[in-house]
Amino acid sequence: MVAIFSANFAISQSIADTSFVNLKDYSTNFVYDMRYATDNNFLRAKVYDCAECILRLNTVKALISANEEFVEKGYKIKIFDCYRPVDIQRRMWAIVPNPRYVANPDKGSIHNRGGAVDITLVDSDGVELDMGTDFDHFGPEAAHGAGKHSRQVQKNRKLLKKVMLKHGFNAFASEWWHYNLDGASKYPVSNQKWLCD
Repeated sequence: MVAIFSANFAISQSIADTSFVNLKDYSTNFVYDMRYATDNNFLRAKVYDCAECILRLNTVKALISANEEFVEKGYKIKIFDCYRPVDIQRRMWAIVPNPRYVANPDKGSIHNRGGAVDITLVDSDGVELDMGTDFDHFGPEAAHGAGKHSRQVQKNRKLLKKVMLKHGFNAFASEWWHYNLDGASKYPVSNQKWLCD
């Protein structure tokens, strides 16, 4: 059975760190381009009913902390994806059955646990920093260690990675945009869906 939860949560001190919450209820200081709520993604299909960034509360706290540092530097986090129901993971795996880029849904990903985000940075005018490839580019150019990028691209990627690691996230080697909250792998895989306004 698929559980349904509302995307509108009252902010409360009594919410557990492991509870699923909506990022926008805790901060308005992010930019959103929720690709899977559109057909502008490698699936070429809209798979989320609405563009909501649902995460576990401790992931939200760490993400806000990182974003505050980016804001001090003149940037903001732009979000492509957050919590992902395992049903969506199965659809992705059917298209790209390569564990280097898409987690096997039988094991589940940190996205399915509410502890991962896909992000980039924008400047004060809302323009994305050049990261060398688009989000969800399945190829060696997307890896953190890819050496065929300009110095500016390498600088931008290093800035994103340095701040995210400082605030409790781990980088994913083959995807410059993907960050897992440290310890989030202990959470159970979830297939909950959220209601849209």
